[in-house]
Amino acid sequence: MSQYVLVVKEDCETCRLLASLTKRLIDELDITIYSQDNPEFPAGVPVIDDTELEYSFNHRLETVPTLLKFENESGLTELERTEGWDRNEWQRLTGLNFLEDLPAFRPGCGSKTLDPGMLDQLAVKFGSADLEARRLAIEDGEDEIEACYDRGWSDGLPLVPPTELRVVKMLQGTRRAPSEIIGNVPPDYAPCSVLKVAVNAVMAGCKPEYMPVVLAAVEAALLDEFCMHGLLATTYFSGPMVVVNGPISRAIGMNSKGNALGQGNRANATIGRALQLVIRNVGGGKPQGVDRAALGNPGKYTFCFAEDETNSCWDSYSVEKGFDSQDSAVTLFAADGVQGIVDQKSRTPESLCRSFAAGLRVASHPKMVMAADAFLVITPEHERVFRDAEWSKTRVKAELESLLQIDGAELVMGAGGIAEGLPDKFADKVVPKFRAGGLNIVRAGGGAGMFSAIIAGWGASGSMGSVPVTVKVGH
Repeated sequence: MSQYVLVVKEDCETCRLLASLTKRLIDELDITIYSQDNPEFPAGVPVIDDTELEYSFNHRLETVPTLLKFENESGLTELERTEGWDRNEWQRLTGLNFLEDLPAFRPGCGSKTLDPGMLDQLAVKFGSADLEARRLAIEDGEDEIEACYDRGWSDGLPLVPPTELRVVKMLQGTRRAPSEIIGNVPPDYAPCSVLKVAVNAVMAGCKPEYMPVVLAAVEAALLDEFCMHGLLATTYFSGPMVVVNGPISRAIGMNSKGNALGQGNRANATIGRALQLVIRNVGGGKPQGVDRAALGNPGKYTFCFAEDETNSCWDSYSVEKGFDSQDSAVTLFAADGVQGIVDQKSRTPESLCRSFAAGLRVASHPKMVMAADAFLVITPEHERVFRDAEWSKTRVKAELESLLQIDGAELVMGAGGIAEGLPDKFADKVVPKFRAGGLNIVRAGGGAGMFSAIIAGWGASGSMGSVPVTVKVGH
């Protein structure tokens, strides 16, 4: 035998229109009536109070009136439902012949669960069983911002307090279960769930739609070849740099153009910060702890930007790495700060490459070779020089690698009056500045200004330590 549920609210013209039917429904059907706003409506029949909206939320109501039909034998499995008033549909669902003096059709009204902000509140109240996280009470009069500082969560800047409502909203940005463990975060190698990432994304100031990118960045950081533990423990300057490729970078409004490496864009700023907060708060990677950087760099607050793929004459970095142009991807690089390259006069690719090579030669140290990787960020005006000459990115790299073959006599200890350098056995050799595959190129920046940038990496790059890693962004 079937059972039925009717959900109504008094503040709905169609529900009031159907009130005359409810006594007959009670008499002829096994039916329960819920009211969203007045437990005495409809009058004269038993009504269950759903003003807290628990039933309506759990059954995902979008419209009132809604008539639901259940199969009783298997624990009230919903068979089907109809929304609003449609005489033919109601007769089909119930088997009753409605001859009342009612119109054939009337649309319903929005369920109160869809009132502004209500779904998030209801998700916290009735749908957060999967939020298995330690809850901390804030004392009356305690400032929430200061409470985050006092508990050691902050990177030095104010945090957004991670209330349950904010975390629930953040989790709506991904289809992944809050309890899913995505890996163990160094240096403590603490298990990191999607929920913990969401908490730190809230504190960083992210929007829910950034969550897939943040999750991908965390997953990339946990790959062995990225060597996050070593990156923390080194006394070098470096920290994770995040480069985003693909449609998602544009969908969430990331900046790949003017000031792409600077401030002012919420997605750029908060995605990189969220990754750093996960390392700090989940993994325990804090300065003067396992994070032993002698100086660090400002990018350890956040270092995240999108590659400018629009109107580029080159394949994007992620396409170079084997992904489809419609894939969204995140690349992590163990990066230092930004070293500018100014060349406003070169109009040939050969001349511009010589400027780039001269700058790359001194990355980390003029005598440091085959150690630190580097990213060369080429702006559109510099890229135009290569576009006009029809130089591919592969050709640019080949030219730079040729220019960066260095006479070992310039690199050995004592050469140039500098004690730093290679052993004397390299004096009669020619040595490349970068290991094979250690020089990477991306396109970003404003359309005006013949400036590009070198971002050198951790001295323990390549087989010695960290390599750039690229992962696909999921949902």
